[in-house]
Amino acid sequence: MARRRTVSDSVLVAAPPAAVYAVVADPTRTPEYSPENRGARTGGAGPLPVGAVFTGDNERRGFRWVTECVVTAAEPGERFAFRVRAIGGARRRLRAGIASWEHRLEPAALPDGQVGTRVTQTWTDERRMPDAVARVFDAVATREPFADFQRRNLATSLQRLQALLAPGDGS
Repeated sequence: MARRRTVSDSVLVAAPPAAVYAVVADPTRTPEYSPENRGARTGGAGPLPVGAVFTGDNERRGFRWVTECVVTAAEPGERFAFRVRAIGGARRRLRAGIASWEHRLEPAALPDGQVGTRVTQTWTDERRMPDAVARVFDAVATREPFADFQRRNLATSLQRLQALLAPGDGS
């Protein structure tokens, strides 16, 4: 059976698209809502433009790794996306297609009539390995098919983003 390569989930956030974009397009803010990201180095502050490269520090069950990412879409208030193009430890990195991440933002009416944002986060598996090899890797890395694992990660990220941008949080 072929592995699932794309997973998406959405949430309604009580903040306008520009406020949501300011958070998701700034990788240094990702640890505020991601279950695995522990930090990012961007060489600057705030939302990144297309072509910008950043490094992410990640952790799962005590295992740490570094990713090198490049921004592939930066449309303020609408869309932010990046591709993970290298992964590994601090000194050794595997340069290959790993994954891509995207946040799509759409204005949406909140129950109180204010403008909020429908945030859709998508993860796409870009690993170029046979499905049988991916199943073995996934069993070790996540103890299940990676798409199933990422579906829960997306739900957690979106719930945390929703809470982070709730009215009165100071963002």
